[in-house]
Amino acid sequence: MRMIRILALAPCLLLAAGCSRAPLQELPVEVLVAAPLALDIETQGQVRAVRSTPLVVPGRNWTRQQLTELAPDGSAVKQGQVIARFSAAQGELQLTEALLEIQRNALTRAGKQETLDSTVGRLEVDLAQVDSDLAIASRYADADLTMFARNQILDAIQDRAFLDAKDDTLRWRLDQASDRGSAELAVVDAQAATYQHTANLRREDLSSLELIAPHDGVLVLEADWSGDKPTVGSTLWAQNELGSLPDTSTLELQVSIPQLDAHDVEKGLAVSVHPLGHPEQITTTTLEFVANAAQAAGRDNPVRYLKAKAPLPAEAAQRWGWVPGQAFRAVLHLNDGTEPTLSVPNVALRSDAGQSYVYVVRRGEAQRRDVETGARGPARTRIVSGLAAGDAVLLLPDAMERADAGGATTAEAAP
Repeated sequence: MRMIRILALAPCLLLAAGCSRAPLQELPVEVLVAAPLALDIETQGQVRAVRSTPLVVPGRNWTRQQLTELAPDGSAVKQGQVIARFSAAQGELQLTEALLEIQRNALTRAGKQETLDSTVGRLEVDLAQVDSDLAIASRYADADLTMFARNQILDAIQDRAFLDAKDDTLRWRLDQASDRGSAELAVVDAQAATYQHTANLRREDLSSLELIAPHDGVLVLEADWSGDKPTVGSTLWAQNELGSLPDTSTLELQVSIPQLDAHDVEKGLAVSVHPLGHPEQITTTTLEFVANAAQAAGRDNPVRYLKAKAPLPAEAAQRWGWVPGQAFRAVLHLNDGTEPTLSVPNVALRSDAGQSYVYVVRRGEAQRRDVETGARGPARTRIVSGLAAGDAVLLLPDAMERADAGGATTAEAAP
């Protein structure tokens, strides 16, 4: 019985072996040949100015200015050229109101000064009368009253105590009137200073109704929160950004590279660039900045991109008239392709704990081969070591590994 079981199991093992080899024979392979390899990454970018001067609406904070003239968005401007003009009507009205308040304040001060002078004058007259009465009272204070008629004495002599109290009261009222009047005049003078300051500010606003270009450049208007750019007739808050004036003498190209393709992107990489639709304007440059990490393009787009910048030759930019905001096509050259080298398709590469490997088919069997990789392009990766010309590399290692896993499961389930 034991012999019969062994003989019965043998066909099953042969069948399983045939099933495991059949997928390997059907899977595609690539025989490696050393050949020139050009690894490029194609992307698009936008021209930006290295230096840009912000343009703000003239005037003080919390004032509004109405546009009457505005240079077109994207137009070239020269140093000293008027970029925008603002209406003077509102400023002139506010200046007139401030001057009117100054005149009204002057009339108010004159009235208060006249009232103060009248009050002080009246009190001084009363004090003079009291002083005269005190002098008379003092004169007859020690006189012999038997020498005068009684009624004459009563008419001529007043009570000295009453006169002293009246004198003190009048002097107190005089001091109070002077202090109160001085305080009221100080308030009026403070109001006058405020009105004068307001008038001076309105004059400054009227003297700064033009926005002058500080240097040559291309005008780029700034959109507001709703996406609208300033137009003639718009009312803008002073000190808000109207736009910017990029300096066209130094331009750079900013590109965004998908994270999956940006494995070998680094500073110093050669780049061929040209404006979209104008391949005849092609020029070459190198990356001078590469971001440390890729970032998502936005909330609605989870794909991560790596930012990079490359300076544009000033001679080419001037000759072709490139301006900030222009769309460009860029080709990043990972490998120049001048010398023959070995490469494999990216689909053939696997990685385990940081070690790259491929499967090489020899004598009908797939063998794992650790490799050292070089530059990685969107489709192929350069092989530095680990493979040789003539090696047959399995192109679909995932399918083979799934087939092996299925065969192992069948063998384990057979007993």
